[in-house]
Amino acid sequence: MPELELENALKTYFKLSRFRPLQKEIIEDLLKGRHILSIMPTGSGKSMLYQLTALLLPDLTVVISPLIALMKDQVDVLVKKGIDATFINSSLRREERESRYKKLEEGSYKLLYVAPERFRKKEFLEVIRNRRISLLAVDEAHCISEWGHDFRPDYTRLGEFRRIMNHPLTIALTATATPDVQKDIIKQLGLTPDTIKIVHQGIDRPNLFLQVGDIWGEDQKLDAIMEIVEKNPGPGIVYFALIKDLLQMSERLNKKKLLHAVYHGDLRPEERKRIQDRFMNGKINLILATNAFGLGVDKENIRFVIHAQVPGSLEAYYQEIGRAGRDGKSSVCSLLYDEQDLNIQLEFIKWNNPTAEFYFRAHRLLLAELDRVNGEGLEYFKEQLTYKNRRDFRAETVLSMFDRFAVTEGDIEQKNLRLTGDLPEHLSDQDWLDQKLKNEQNKLYQMVRYTKLETCRKEFVHEYFGLEHGRRCMACDNDI
Repeated sequence: MPELELENALKTYFKLSRFRPLQKEIIEDLLKGRHILSIMPTGSGKSMLYQLTALLLPDLTVVISPLIALMKDQVDVLVKKGIDATFINSSLRREERESRYKKLEEGSYKLLYVAPERFRKKEFLEVIRNRRISLLAVDEAHCISEWGHDFRPDYTRLGEFRRIMNHPLTIALTATATPDVQKDIIKQLGLTPDTIKIVHQGIDRPNLFLQVGDIWGEDQKLDAIMEIVEKNPGPGIVYFALIKDLLQMSERLNKKKLLHAVYHGDLRPEERKRIQDRFMNGKINLILATNAFGLGVDKENIRFVIHAQVPGSLEAYYQEIGRAGRDGKSSVCSLLYDEQDLNIQLEFIKWNNPTAEFYFRAHRLLLAELDRVNGEGLEYFKEQLTYKNRRDFRAETVLSMFDRFAVTEGDIEQKNLRLTGDLPEHLSDQDWLDQKLKNEQNKLYQMVRYTKLETCRKEFVHEYFGLEHGRRCMACDNDI
């Protein structure tokens, strides 16, 4: 397609006058029929790659995303632009899902957003097999990899999904992927290195200044947060690993008369939306949040991101600091390292890695007492497995993994949990579970190494993701 036509399409559909770096080149490659693995920083316009391409191709584009919370937002934006897009996921009532299936069958829609779990549904498969698919877009493609930081088992079926859709042109997108994860993505898609083009924009964000503050205790943490806020006027995010620590810091900031909001998973959905809207609209400039905050937060002028507690991996850390400085202006990314906080992540790893024997007991309990589990809820389920130890969260991990591996459907809190599958091989294989545990421990180790560096922090992050840095960038506290 001539360059002028692409520019006109961008202006016509999205009211934008120019492409961001690499967008046009990737879209041109797709239109020539080339599969793409795109690794681009958060906020660099990955969604435009498949959205504009979808409008220039003749048939349906299927977008696979694990982020159900974001599907509606993206579709709403597209529909407002007059683009025929929809999503189908578990948030819809049955009548609405069936209505969208019917329209899909009749040939409606240019873009369809679904979670990978949708391919478990027979009625969806019957419809999608009869549609011609021009493009498959796999968002958050790092979820494919068993050793990525957000593994989702249904993503390992993407090769099967591509076969169901008659091997369509494919673009996989992610912000973070180590070399091993890149190889895994290509393999799981059923492609080979010579059939897919890797476009790596790099992770270089020269306007982000990386620093680590060595602190001890909550008083020093409070002082460090106050200092960063005072020196960097403008919107900012302070991330916490634990809700209770977030709320305690909120009380301390209230005593300092520092206006802020809190955002975490225990808030009602409507309250989370209200807080996020106020932050996006500039009515609140400071937000204390867990990692539940960030999906869909595309605010250009965030001047600082503080991690008040050490994250579990460099992938998670880099994704979260990527929300700063999207306008290209200088922004501070500060990690407040208190060695005591390491215990939080060590506990997370412990609860996140039950043994094969624990998974076996949990599956056997559901087989024998599903009605009672639904009747008495999570507390009963936990008591049977962990003997009333309220600080043991392995039962929650089991339920999450059973859902991801399609062992169960429904929700224990809604009293509609159903057993839909046998115990999968992975969760019965202690060697695989040991490797998973070791992988998570190594990710935390690399995170700790980052905090202890005396050399360029950006060079370390680049090397972790298999990239060269190779210059003195003056953009971290070790380089000034």
